[in-house]
Amino acid sequence: MTDSYTPPDVPLALIHHDAQIVVVDKPAGLLSVPGKGEDKADCLIERLRGIFPEILLVHRLDRDTSGVMVFALTRAAQGNLGQQFEKRQTKKLYVARLAGHLEPREGRVDLPLIVDWPNRPRQHVNHETGRPAQTDWRVVKYLPNETRVRLMPVTGRSHQLRVHMAETGHPILGDPLYATGAARAYPRLMLHAESLRIRHPDSGKSITFSAPCPF
Repeated sequence: MTDSYTPPDVPLALIHHDAQIVVVDKPAGLLSVPGKGEDKADCLIERLRGIFPEILLVHRLDRDTSGVMVFALTRAAQGNLGQQFEKRQTKKLYVARLAGHLEPREGRVDLPLIVDWPNRPRQHVNHETGRPAQTDWRVVKYLPNETRVRLMPVTGRSHQLRVHMAETGHPILGDPLYATGAARAYPRLMLHAESLRIRHPDSGKSITFSAPCPF
């Protein structure tokens, strides 16, 4: 896999902002934070910093994944939201298109994950040293040679949804790391963070932010 980086030249898609948080729809192909090297300096948080100089990171999405991300505007909000993610108090919902027909119509993948050091950034299943990882799935519909699903990660490991779906034998279409052959030959990774539910760090009110799926 080539690691050439050509970030999309698209306007920022703000979903919500107030004195504490900024919520944005991240485009596929854009890093959440700077990568290694000057050629990977362009990223979502740097673009947001042009509007919100005080912007602070809370969580990440993979470069090739699109969808809802929340950022903090104060240290207190960052700490509050960080605790929500760490304690699994957020609710994340993803849409994906998978190769083949995933059955049954709903279930859970429970496989521990760890970085595959010789092949970074790949992750892999390791029952001895991997960290616990669980992903729930629900089939939305079957299409010719593919399945549209909603994925609900219980944990938040790196590449979790991508590895877990590949382990079912039905990789996410367009995945440059875990799909092969025809399943890999798509213009983008068919994975989108459709919605994110958090408690607002100021009011404590539960609120869900959504971004329409582009595929």
